[in-house]
Parts: sequence; structure tokens; C-alpha cells
Amino acid sequence: MSFLSLSIRQYPRSDLAVIKVSTVYVGADADLVRGFVTTPLERIIASADGIDYLRSSSKQGISEIFAHLRLNFDVNDALTQIQAKVAQVRNELPPEAESPTITIESGDTRIASMYLSFASDVMEQNEITDYLTRVVQPQLSALAGVQKADILGARTFAMRIWLKSRELKAHKVSPADIRDALTKNNVLAAVGKTKSGMVSFNLSTNATLSTKEEFERLVISSKNGAFVRLGDLADVELGAESYDDEVRFDGKKATFMGIWVLPNANSLEVIKRVKEELPGIQSRAPPSLIVSVAYDATAYIDDAIKEVFFTLSETIIIVMVVIFLFVGSVRGVLIPLVAIPLSLIGVGSLLFLLGFSINLLTLLAIVLSVGIVVDDAIVMLENIERHIGEGKTPMEAALLGARELSMPVIAMTITLAAVYVPVALQGGLTGALFKEFAFTLAGAVLVSGFVALTLSPMMGSRLLKNEEPGKFKRFVDGKLDRLRELYGLLLDLILPNRVMVVLSTVFTLLLSVGLFLVLGNFIPSGVLLAKELAPMEDSGVVFGIVQASPNSTIEQTTQYTEEVQKVFTSFPEYKQSFQLTQPGGGFSGILLKPWSERKGGIFTPRMMKAGEISEIGFGRMWSEVPGIRVIVTTPPPLPGGSDFPIELVISSTEDSPEIYKYSREIINQALASGAFTFVDSDLKYDLAESKIIFDKDKINSAGLKLNDLASDLGVLLSGNYVNRFSIQGRSYKVIPQIQRKDRLTPESILNLPVGPDVVPLSTFATLQDKVEARELPKFQQLNSATIQAGNVPVFSVDFSLSTLEKIAKEVLPAGYTIDYAGESRQLRKELSASTLPLIFAIIVVYLVLASQFESFKDPFIILIGTVPLAIFGSLLVMFYGFTSLNIYSQVGLITLVGLVAKNGILIVEFANVLLEHGRGVLDAVKEASLVRLRPVLMTSAATVLGHFPLILADGAGSGARNSIGYTLVIGMIIGSFFTLVILPCIYVLIKGKRL
Repeated sequence: MSFLSLSIRQYPRSDLAVIKVSTVYVGADADLVRGFVTTPLERIIASADGIDYLRSSSKQGISEIFAHLRLNFDVNDALTQIQAKVAQVRNELPPEAESPTITIESGDTRIASMYLSFASDVMEQNEITDYLTRVVQPQLSALAGVQKADILGARTFAMRIWLKSRELKAHKVSPADIRDALTKNNVLAAVGKTKSGMVSFNLSTNATLSTKEEFERLVISSKNGAFVRLGDLADVELGAESYDDEVRFDGKKATFMGIWVLPNANSLEVIKRVKEELPGIQSRAPPSLIVSVAYDATAYIDDAIKEVFFTLSETIIIVMVVIFLFVGSVRGVLIPLVAIPLSLIGVGSLLFLLGFSINLLTLLAIVLSVGIVVDDAIVMLENIERHIGEGKTPMEAALLGARELSMPVIAMTITLAAVYVPVALQGGLTGALFKEFAFTLAGAVLVSGFVALTLSPMMGSRLLKNEEPGKFKRFVDGKLDRLRELYGLLLDLILPNRVMVVLSTVFTLLLSVGLFLVLGNFIPSGVLLAKELAPMEDSGVVFGIVQASPNSTIEQTTQYTEEVQKVFTSFPEYKQSFQLTQPGGGFSGILLKPWSERKGGIFTPRMMKAGEISEIGFGRMWSEVPGIRVIVTTPPPLPGGSDFPIELVISSTEDSPEIYKYSREIINQALASGAFTFVDSDLKYDLAESKIIFDKDKINSAGLKLNDLASDLGVLLSGNYVNRFSIQGRSYKVIPQIQRKDRLTPESILNLPVGPDVVPLSTFATLQDKVEARELPKFQQLNSATIQAGNVPVFSVDFSLSTLEKIAKEVLPAGYTIDYAGESRQLRKELSASTLPLIFAIIVVYLVLASQFESFKDPFIILIGTVPLAIFGSLLVMFYGFTSLNIYSQVGLITLVGLVAKNGILIVEFANVLLEHGRGVLDAVKEASLVRLRPVLMTSAATVLGHFPLILADGAGSGARNSIGYTLVIGMIIGSFFTLVILPCIYVLIKGKRL
């Protein structure tokens, strides 16, 4: 019941939030926006608590400030502070700027859990948007667990008044006249009501304009008794606020709605509710409106969880077979197997009590626990069977076996549980993600230890019989006895030469490390030992980031993105696609076929994974799609990532042109290094701009003010709204603007009518062409440029980032600082501190063992005889490129410390008992090693073979399982072998005075 009550998520919940402050200043250039909007806002926002770092972007007409909060900081507290601080400086902003909009964006995921597509061959885009706003959006927003339902590619209704330059001149009507007429004749009149002694009447007026015809009949001026109406000066239409966004689904125009799930909600359940609403939404929609699912993130979560459960079932079966092969009887197999369901029940209760969720990491912990929780019961079973074989009754054997193993089982249980304490208490993103993982594994281990000390002896006394073993059991026992004899011969060979054996091992380790360092001088470390935050996962989607010419229109960009769609559909793995296009670029993606259709078979080749498609697609986009650049990538493997795997920020008090000069030099050297697939920057000086140069003397001579002309140009060109009108209870903007044919080129602007005398702008102004930045970014309130790059697949992200750091330090002069954003910030903060949990885990294990053994020597023998070689074996796997050094493999290393230490505990504890009975050190360690050989082999085999499915795992979420699987399996194989060889030698060397 506990498992059924838990929420299901992709990752454990982590409050990784970004507060976005957006301010629209229609018509203002980037420099104006930065100086008068962005700078005062970010100055006051920076004083709020809980901000990790602050980024901002000032572009034509809009300021965006992103306050990235520290992990798990109270989002509501930060939001309240920022809202109050923004209100303090609202009066300092230009009056033409709209009020800042403050929203919370989850750093957990940068995209919604689901996107719905609405398309029609009959309805216009603004009609679809209005229907969604009035009907669908409120319905879906009201569902339990839905945080918000956003509309993408919206064409919101607006009354567009397309002014005609020729008519304005002919009728001597200035843009100011148009604005004043709209302001004074489209008003909200709250006139109240009448009231007599007995009766009252509510009053209303027709002071507001509501239809296209009413706007057309609006009187602008009157000359000689003849009215000049708005319809005489402009084409009036019920259009849209903006035409600069286009959304396509499978190559056809559409409108998207993104469904965002509340952080504490079960995303699978919420999206299931949304899907249940879709048939009703489709049935009530206009006949021509087609509703479809464009993207469903929960499909990946569902597939990943199914894959983990499949791996879990494989692990259970393999562990059962391993135990049976070593025990040789069905009744004996039942004793350790009971630990599996009991441990899982205990884990479920623990997860419920602690408020954890079922996610990929807790399920991974459960998979790992299956190969671990049987260890204690296996050791108990083997010890009881050994005593039965010596002639004792099952009850006597159970009691004696339990007494003998009470101390080592407690030591092994506490050791393996304690090894996860540093992981659970670690800060940062790693700690937030792996806290639930650590508690899940530790809880399973503690339950298994309790079962081994209580239930296992009881079951052994009842199920095991003092009888003639069967044929298969005799066969198994014979083979193990033969193996024990060979191991005894090996001990007879190495123990007398223990110094040479230990020195040879140490020499081999040092030689390997030396060879690694020498090769590192010739081969980049990104090849020898790849380091990354986490292995890439195939989440069934490949993204395409579109970058277009800075002065391109939506029509031009769309022509090129149609070619992108052709590349998308050419992949056999293609299922669906989406495209969100704007004039300067866009965002697109391929939704791949399900994993079950991409695995291939005997007669069908395996289809490509997302990473392979990304790599091939990137090259094809460069060669086959002209006019734009498309950066093809996959989603980040962990929450809080970004579009680019590498983001290096250079900041300075210098002005942006100076920073741009150095950023271009860094980009050029980075491209020449060969470590990157692409290198780009968010600071680009390639935007052609025409500056209007006013002749102030002429303006003053004409009796005008700059404000008059600037205001007229704002009406003609900016596209800003004057006021609002109402349609069926909702208000929409009224936007006057000169028609497009009168503003095709900068030169045509000089012919626009301005001033009360309605003369051409050329009377007072000329044009000056220049090149400006597309946007002016800032980082931590300093002018900045973010270098965005992708690593060549043969190199790790860490190596490529280090290469970029080295280039930047060589290029940048004094006064410049280097920082990180996105995934690179996580990499530098998390991976740099990742060795500390491993060190602390070894320290914790040492202290736990010291308290259990009441000795400082015994823990040292156990750790030095097991841990170094096991870790060395795991690093060999990374050295040869089977996996990388990442947060998953590092957790695997920590788990490995506890697992190999358990084997050492079995041998050292029994050798100490023999020493207490007067045996010599050589005899004691030899007998202890021989007696514990079988349980060591059984537990090691259960761990190795039980975790082997993690190596073979394929499909959704397989990257993490592969990484931790390689680390554990290879490390356990090498660690177990050398434990049996090296630990006895070290034991004799340290305790040799008692020979």
C-alpha cells in the first residue's frame, strides 16, 4: 500500500527555480532597454535573498532578468521579496514601458510535461487562440495537479489599424491626431446609476468601440463640415497582436498548449487526467479543429520505469539462480530469497514515511538492493549448512551459526548502510538527487540485516535437514571443495611470500598510475578518463536550435525551417516533429519512435539512439540547410541543464563592444582547437540598424519638440497599443501602425508624415547606418558574453570545458572574470566536490568498523586489503571508455567501498576469533579465508551477476544504469579476487607479531 500511495516522478523533487522578470518596452532599442529598464531592475533584484546568480538580456523592445535561486531555497519567499523590490523602482522606469511581469520557472525541467497541438484548415490562428483562451485553457488549468496551461504560437485578437501614409498626407492628419482620437473616443465610462425615492436604474454608455465598423466610423477630424473618419486613413481589421511567431506540428501550422505539472504532483497521474479530457475537448471543439498530442514527457518516464522494472525482474531471477547454484537445494534458496520481498516492503514503508517518491533513482536503488540484501542471509545460510555438515542438528546449527555471525552481520550491515551517509548529507544538486537513493539503499540493507539475524536462522532450523544431500548438491559441494583446495594451495604459495605479493601489487598500482599520467601527456584526458556530470540519456526527443540572420523576417526564416523539416523526416526513427519559429531563429525537435520499435531484431537492424541522431543530424543541417544554422542536441541528462552542454561566461566592467572583441578571439581559438562541434556567443554585433538623426535646430525653428516627433514615430512604427476594446467580455489591444508597404526599407521611413503640419520625416531627420548587438547580456550585473559550445563526441564535456577555460585565461586581460552557467555550472560545482563523499565514506566505514572491532588495526586491514584494488578496477573501466567519471559512477564507487569491505569483515572477524582461541596468525588467516571462501564467492557472485543486467540495460534511462553497473560489476570482480589474495597477506604483515 505504501508503494501505491507514492507519487511518481522522473527525478526526486528538487526546488531548482528561476524567477523571471520581463518588461516590455515596445520600440526601444537594446541599449535603451539596458540603461533604463534592465539596470535599475537588476540592481534592486540582486539584493533579494537566495539568489545563486543573476542573468539578464536586453533586446529590442524587451528586458528579461533571470534570478537563478539557490537549490531548495524557499521559492515563495524569494518571489515575495523580488515583487516588493520591483515595486520600489517601478516609478524609475520609462512611463512608456509596461509593468514588469514576474513569473516562476522550474529549473527541474525547461519544458512542459505535455504539449497539445490544435490545427485547422478553416479557422484562422487568432480564432483558434481565442477559442483556446476561452474554453480549453480554463478547463485544463482546473484539473488537479496542473500548474498552468500555456499557449504557444498564440495569435491573440487585436484591432489592427494599418495607417496609410498617402491618406494621412492628403487629409493633413498627423499620427498624434490618430492617437488622440483613439484615446479620447474609446473610453471606459463608469457613469453610475440614477436613484429616486422608490426606484433606481443602472446606467451604461456606448463610449467604448467594439467592432471593426465602429472603429472605421471613428471621426478623426472635421474640415468644412466634412468628417475624416479612421476608415478613410487606414485599413482596419480584427487581426492579431503579433505575427512574428509560427508553430508547426509535423510540418503543418498549429497552435500549441503546454501543460505544466505542479512540483508535488504525480506527473503520470496528471497527464493521464489530461488525456482523459481530450476526447471531450475534441467532441466539443469546432468540427475543423483537430486536437492531437505533440509531445508527452511522461511517455519517457513511463518507458524508463518499465525498463527499470524489467531490469529488476532480471536481477531477481539471476540472484535466485546464483543462490541455487551455490546452495544446491530449493529449500536452501528460500532462506536468502525471503530477504528480497521483506526488504522491499520495508523500503516502501520508509519511502512513504519520509515523503519520498518513486523515481528513476529510488528504483535504481531498489535494483541495486536486490543484489545486496541477500548477502547477509547467504552468509547465515552457508554458516548453518556448514555446522549441519559437521553433524549438528538444524536447530543447534541455527543457534550456533547465528551466534557466530551476529557480530560480523551487524558490522557488515552498519558498514554498508553507513557508507551512504555522506551521499545523503551531500549538498548541491547531487545531494538533492541522491538523498532518496541513499536512504532507499540504506533502509533495504538495514532490513536485510535484521532479517538475516532473526528470520534466516529460524527458517534454517526448519527448512534445512540433516540428511544425505541430493545428487546436484553433492555435485555443487564437490566443485566448491575442489575450488577450496586450489585456494588453499594458492594461500600456501603467497603467504610465505607475502611481502613480495604486497609490494608487487603496490608496484603494479603505481605503474598503472604512472602509465596513465605519461599517456596523459600525449592523449587528452577527455579520451583517457572522460568526466561529465551524467551520461547522456535517450529521452526519445532530439532538439534543433535554429539561429537565423538577425534581420530576417518570419517569412524568410520559415522558408529555411521547411528544409529542416525535410531533414527531420528523412530519419527512419522519425515519428513526429514540432517547430516554433520566430524571425531571428526558433526551436524545433524530432519525436522519435518508441524504444520498442527502435531496438531492432534478428532480421532488422537496430535504429539509432537520440545521441547518434543528434550527431548525424548536426552535420546534415550544416550541409543541407542554407541560410540558417541549426544546432542539434539532446535534452540535458539532469534537471537544471540548458540548451548547450558548455556555457562559459566572461564578464567585465568594460562596455559590450570590448567584451565582444575578446569573445570573438576566444571563439576563433576554440574552433581551431578541434575540441568543439560548434562555438557561439550570445553577444553578437551583426544587427544592421539605422539610426534616425534629428536636426534639432530645424525642429526648434518649426516650433516643435523632439517629444512630438518621437511620439509620432512610435505610433507609426512601434506596434505598441493605445488602449483596449472588448469582445464578449474580454478586452483586447488597439494597435495603430503604418502599413507594411510604407516601411519596407529604412529609407522609406523618411517619407512618413510627422508633426502637426504632416510633413515628411526627411524635413527634420536623416539616417545613419550602423551595426549593433542583437542583445546586450549581463551576468551578476556586469556586462558579459556567454560562450556556448558543444563538445566533439571523442572528448568529454569536462575536457572541452577545460580547453575553453584555458583559452579564455590566455586571451582575457586583467579585469575580466570567468564564470559558468547551465550544465557547466553544475559540472564545476558538483564534480569538483564529488570526491569528498568517497573520502568521507571511507572514513565513516573505518570509524564504524573501529567501534565494532574495538580496534584501529582491523579496520585498516579490511579497507587497505579491499578498497584500493576494487576502486582501481572500476577506474580501469572508465579508463577504457566503458563509462565516464560522473555522479552515477561515483555513487557506484561509494557503494563498492561498502560491498568489498563486507568480504574483508567476514575473513578478518573469523581470523580474530581463531586468534583468541590460540591459533597462530598464519593458521588463523588461512583457515578463516578457506572457511569464508564459499560465502565470499556466493555474495560476490550474487552482487556481480545480479547487477550484470545494469550493464546490458538498453532503452530509456539506460545511461545511468550502465554507468553504475560497470562501476560495481568490474570493481566487485577485481576487488573480490584481490581481497582473497591480498587481504590475508596484509593481515599477516600487520598482526605478524603473534606468529
